[in-house]
Amino acid sequence: MQSFDFTSLMAICAELRRQWLPARIEQIYQTDRYTLSLALRTLEKQRWLTLCWHPQWARLCLTNPPPKIPDTFTLSDQLRHQLKGLALIALDPVEPWERVLDLKIAPRPDDPPQYHLYLEIMGKYSNLILCDDRQQIISVAHQVNAQQSRVRTVLTGQPYTLPPTLLGTVPNRGEAYLRWQERLSLIPGSLKKQLVKNYRGVSPMVAQSLLAEAGLNADMQTTELTPEQWQGLFLAWHHWLQILDDEQFQPGWTPSGYTVLGVDLITPATDVNSLINAYYGDRHLQEQFSQLKHQLQQKVRTLSQKLQHKADTFRQRLAQSEQADQWRLQADLLMAHPQQWSPGMTEILLTDFESGNPVKIPLRPDKTAIQNAQAFYKQHQKLKRAKGAVLPLLEAVEAEIHYLEQVAASLEQGEAYTEPEDLQALEEIQDELIEQKYLESASARRRRKADDFHPHQHISPSGFPIWIGRNNRQNDYLSFRIANDYDLWFHSQEIPGSHVLLRLPPGAIAEGSDLQCAADWAAYHSRARESEQVPVIFTKPKYVFKPKGAKPGMVIYKQESVLWGRPANIPIYRQTTQ
Repeated sequence: MQSFDFTSLMAICAELRRQWLPARIEQIYQTDRYTLSLALRTLEKQRWLTLCWHPQWARLCLTNPPPKIPDTFTLSDQLRHQLKGLALIALDPVEPWERVLDLKIAPRPDDPPQYHLYLEIMGKYSNLILCDDRQQIISVAHQVNAQQSRVRTVLTGQPYTLPPTLLGTVPNRGEAYLRWQERLSLIPGSLKKQLVKNYRGVSPMVAQSLLAEAGLNADMQTTELTPEQWQGLFLAWHHWLQILDDEQFQPGWTPSGYTVLGVDLITPATDVNSLINAYYGDRHLQEQFSQLKHQLQQKVRTLSQKLQHKADTFRQRLAQSEQADQWRLQADLLMAHPQQWSPGMTEILLTDFESGNPVKIPLRPDKTAIQNAQAFYKQHQKLKRAKGAVLPLLEAVEAEIHYLEQVAASLEQGEAYTEPEDLQALEEIQDELIEQKYLESASARRRRKADDFHPHQHISPSGFPIWIGRNNRQNDYLSFRIANDYDLWFHSQEIPGSHVLLRLPPGAIAEGSDLQCAADWAAYHSRARESEQVPVIFTKPKYVFKPKGAKPGMVIYKQESVLWGRPANIPIYRQTTQ
């Protein structure tokens, strides 16, 4: 992933200073442990400014309003108490070529700063620190004590000190060409690496842009350049420094990521903020999606294994209860032939009443024949009671296993992040598992409304909509809230999968190709996706019922018909609808 470098930071700051300063801080909201949003309002407009100190995607940019979930973080509560209603009057790096921003905050635009909010964008050492006008730390996102760092501590109540100065020479437009060339070529190696290593503020993206502007290959060695190529690179170097001085950035997308230098563009961007927000926002969501999916899959897998072990134990006890009649038979034989017993016997051979075959009965030598028979009758009654008690427990465990298989099928649907709705579907599964007491809630979560659900939507060959639930909540929503008398309901037969609706207008009749298309989608969104053919049932939604007390997504149905769904047809449907 492309790092948020010094050049991108300067481009963001320049754009914010031109368009958004001064601005009133109307609200402060923290969405996660690394992201804080400030609601800024000027005389003409209002927007959210996001400050992120994540180790991988620390950044600063304007974004959309944060999601409406409870904010329970101490940092945001302290910042609201100190900064809400004040004015953001300046936004500058604390020193030249430093990736530490000083957001200066005052009661009014013309007043001296009362607070300094420092955003340190330094990879895994990124941080957010609030100080007063005497540079005393009031609040900090991540405190660093002496045991964690011998170089610099960051603790509430201490004076704020700048991070250690970065290595590398500060770029200077006054540096002579021969000195600049000597610095880069002193140690032979990759030209791109030498640029990054020798000068502060030169990231891999900047080095790539400089080489592209000079018409040089990124893998060229310093020993391979001709004098003319060195001159061309030096001109590109001065052009970059000129852009930084004049703050005339050209944001856009490149084949490998993004740039603000206007080099190697494939698509220009309207402004720097939208570019940065799109690039890092999507990757942030991708990372959240991957982490949450892994956590949920691991939890569901662990729960399923525990329940499977419990079910196996219940099955063993049921198998033992099948021997109850054998204990009664042995007791009856002993009661019928007590005269054949003698003291000290450890076993006795008696004839079966019906078959006439000999039956070997183990005995306890310290008990009489009658006492042994009574013990056998007692064991017979115990096993009979166990069968009646264990059977409903086994059924309940098997229902839980089936439910978790359905959850696992929903998790398998989201193979990779492609849109925000994918992450939302995972969060809905997380909420569902919390409600079902399979997960503990780390914090209060907003209960989603029906309008927040976004099922998959496709089109049948005749142009009818096909809606597919992404998880159990959406399955229930489709089957019992959305479906009407004209629709058709599809589901893989006896296989965990999504509920699928073929939406039909009044009076419309689905063609065979429409039914097959819906069946193919139902097969694809099931745990039998890798199979060549999958049995899929379909019926009217009025014949789909939810048993009393059933878990989300669990239904029963009747008057169904069966089609064979073919998951391999899905790429064909996708091509014809694009």
